[in-house]
Amino acid sequence: MRDERLNILTWHVHGTYLNNLCQVPHNWYLPVKPGRPAGYGGRGATFDWPDYVREVPAEEVKNLRLDLVLYQSVANYTEDQYEILSPAQRELPRIYLEHNVPRPHAVATQHPVDDPGALLVHVTHYNRLMWDAGRTPTAIIEHGVRVPEGARYTGELERGVVVVNGMQNRPRITGHDLVLHLRGRVPFDLIGMQTEELGGLGDIPHRELHAIEAHYRFFWHPIRYTSLALAMLEAMMLGMPVLCFAVTEHPRVIQDGVTGFISCSVEELVERMRALLRDPGLAAEVGRRGRQVAEERYNMRRFVRDWDAVLRSVAGTPHAVFTVAPGAAPDTLISLAGDQYPPSGQYSIPQAPRSTGDSSVCRAGAPLPFPRRGGIGPQDRGLPGKETANEPCRRAEANPVPPRRGNGRGGHPPAWADVWLGSCQSPSCQVSPLQAPEVAG
Repeated sequence: MRDERLNILTWHVHGTYLNNLCQVPHNWYLPVKPGRPAGYGGRGATFDWPDYVREVPAEEVKNLRLDLVLYQSVANYTEDQYEILSPAQRELPRIYLEHNVPRPHAVATQHPVDDPGALLVHVTHYNRLMWDAGRTPTAIIEHGVRVPEGARYTGELERGVVVVNGMQNRPRITGHDLVLHLRGRVPFDLIGMQTEELGGLGDIPHRELHAIEAHYRFFWHPIRYTSLALAMLEAMMLGMPVLCFAVTEHPRVIQDGVTGFISCSVEELVERMRALLRDPGLAAEVGRRGRQVAEERYNMRRFVRDWDAVLRSVAGTPHAVFTVAPGAAPDTLISLAGDQYPPSGQYSIPQAPRSTGDSSVCRAGAPLPFPRRGGIGPQDRGLPGKETANEPCRRAEANPVPPRRGNGRGGHPPAWADVWLGSCQSPSCQVSPLQAPEVAG
């Protein structure tokens, strides 16, 4: 059986995201240094990762046979690559995964990567809209999250929960002042790194977190300006009712009063918290609807497929080598299938020419610009290949993939301008506000 895994180097920057990303079945190499400084923490102690996620001493990275380098921070891109990569490795196909919203200015911040030979992957539509990417082609892969099997919301604890790391280090952004102000008005507990300094429960290992938070009545996300938090999506996946501010990507995720509660008014959110504490039935119903959205739109099966497609396209090996059994649950993880490419497992992305026209060509709610197979997404329900208003994207023809120096497989990143992966058209994502349960005043 031919080993079709890619050899990918990346850094440990965002532990929870990396926990999900390493479910994509490739050989992942994480550089480590003595003392485990930032970015060089390796596998970490609070996650259970597959054996194909390997640590490698930083000084030995230059000896690896790599297919692709995945950067996740400015330090990775501007410093680390010149310290630990060989000149040939720096010429490999490359992706920069941008986790964050632009700072300091929301709309006038130039992205540090200005490289037409790289692919800049955003995790939300808001981030892609706001970052000035210059010449760098971009793509969007929406989050994928998972919770332990059997972990489900119960909500019997008449308190809310807030899950944020290092709140004191970013006080205005994380809503530190709001937490201190509201903790005397509404009962809630804090979980995350350094929360013990605020009377919270401290950092709880990720493998134990969901079983604990599922007992709380609601999940409050107090952050003012942030990319879409995995912790909030995980709470939704549990079936917890969530509350957040109507900022950044949140309005695309939460439908107020239906799949959660969203507002820019602190007082309105406080009223909703109190209503959830009074009415466990309301909390359960809102949480149930939120879970439907999370399972349809942010499931791991879709996330793994999307990332595998992008990685292979950038590396120049566009054919996936995994299959999913027909009828499998949305969060079923993927197993490698070697040389087998049955229709249920085929997945590839055309090297689409960069759009110069209307940015709504591949708009939300329209079918993706390439066939998807395996029973995920509404376009798989009898619709693949059907002509739509999205046809300008669908008809983008594949371009030859020229080899890159230093990479035996070769490949340039797809020059996408208006394409993303992971749209949601399910009725669970489009519940009418008229069906929302009433909230007691």
